[in-house]
Amino acid sequence: MIPSDDPVRLLSAFVEGMDLSELYRTYDRIRKNQASPRQMLKIMVYAAMNGIFSSRDIETACRRDINFMFLLEGMPVPDHATIARFVSLHLSACSKDILAEVTAGLLAMGEISGKTVFIDGTKIEANANKYTFVWKKAVTKSQARLCEKIISLVAECEAMYGIRVVFRDQVSLRTLKRLRKKLYAIKKAEGITFVHGIGKRKTPLQKSIELLEEYIGKLKEYTQKLHICGDRNSYSKTDHDATFMRLKEDAMRNGQLKPAYNLQHAVDAQYITWLDVSPRPTDITTLVPFLKDMEKHLPFKYIEICADAGYESEEAYVFLDKNGQLSFIKPQNYEISKTRKYRQDISRQENMTYLETEDVYVCSQGKRLFPVGERRSKNRNGFVSTVTIYECEDCSSCPCKKKCIRGNNCKTPMESRNKRLNISKVMKEKRQETLERITTEYGTKLRINRSIQVEGSFAVIKEDMGFRQYLYRGKKNVLAQSVLAAIAHNINKLHFKIQGGRTGQFLTDLKTA
Repeated sequence: MIPSDDPVRLLSAFVEGMDLSELYRTYDRIRKNQASPRQMLKIMVYAAMNGIFSSRDIETACRRDINFMFLLEGMPVPDHATIARFVSLHLSACSKDILAEVTAGLLAMGEISGKTVFIDGTKIEANANKYTFVWKKAVTKSQARLCEKIISLVAECEAMYGIRVVFRDQVSLRTLKRLRKKLYAIKKAEGITFVHGIGKRKTPLQKSIELLEEYIGKLKEYTQKLHICGDRNSYSKTDHDATFMRLKEDAMRNGQLKPAYNLQHAVDAQYITWLDVSPRPTDITTLVPFLKDMEKHLPFKYIEICADAGYESEEAYVFLDKNGQLSFIKPQNYEISKTRKYRQDISRQENMTYLETEDVYVCSQGKRLFPVGERRSKNRNGFVSTVTIYECEDCSSCPCKKKCIRGNNCKTPMESRNKRLNISKVMKEKRQETLERITTEYGTKLRINRSIQVEGSFAVIKEDMGFRQYLYRGKKNVLAQSVLAAIAHNINKLHFKIQGGRTGQFLTDLKTA
């Protein structure tokens, strides 16, 4: 009853050729009268191929759909709890190994090049409540106010009860616990009984102890929130790994932040060869960890890395150069540099003359900017970049001073200011090399293919499959569900290429006028 060219047969044959030893290791024992891990993987991928992600809907499809029955091979239909546990307990423990096995299979078939990869990211909403946000800045401010109250309370207790707990003018959680222990010792020695309820007067000792207990609880709460937040700016109370981001799907049209994950895709020949989930809303610091993770799991290394302007950074350029990879990353100023306003802006260092032998810049009025110092900065990944500061010798009589010097919020008055430039020489050199590389005919072909392939993978998953929100919580479970969607996309793409006779094609050719 199932046609010979049905994609369910291709899926079954592909999964049968995969090494699923890592998936089988997640099981203590496998019963004979239930679906095997291989069969469970088949029905989960086939469900994603048809836009079914709910465990209850998958259970219903296994009872009614003949294609799901074909994949189960006569085994009893797993219930929705078994399906959900398969994702959260088993697939989440080895999801990256499964995806690496799929990519290795595509490479062995000659379907991916293994040379050029296109990288981009998109944000997908997490399975968390919208108004369960915890902001790091707000917690930090509350913690600072609490510390002031704690210091005041400790000083008051020391003076009132004649005790001393502060050592070297430092108050910590251990100090508060020591103070609480001494206050309870005073309560026991004096035989004081705590009272509660209306019409009963509390003693000063009871008030001090209750206030101290409240402050200790609040301090622990703030410390735990900051620990969960880490280097992020926010997180959700119902999914600690989710970060509040601004999504394109804005129903209220008010720029509301929602809990989400930043899904990163690496696409080769229209197949998703690697992916990762990042809690950071921007892409600029995700490229290097993503490439390291991909190189760690895949049996080969990509030579050409193509990404959009959101990934450009000095860290990325330096890493690719040391790793023996070519960068085809569009500079952040690539599009705006084509405009007339940008080319006529005399304040930009791109429009100044650089004398390499003297290491000075010459502005439009013929004045020279000399290097006066260096500044080092470190990003979230720990990469240190060096910026050289250039300053003009004298801008007092320059007629173009207001056009050249920007920044109206500077404390120094405009009359006393000179033109300054902050330039990273490494970044400038690498950007120029990449610009020359992407403007060639081959570089233009890669940039066009990036917009077709990696943007196309997000369009298929979010629009065709209807995958716009995760159903599981936690980064591991979210990653497992993303891998299922990626494998489903790859099998569908392989099926369409076989039917259209387009197998073995890696890049889309440019249309010439």
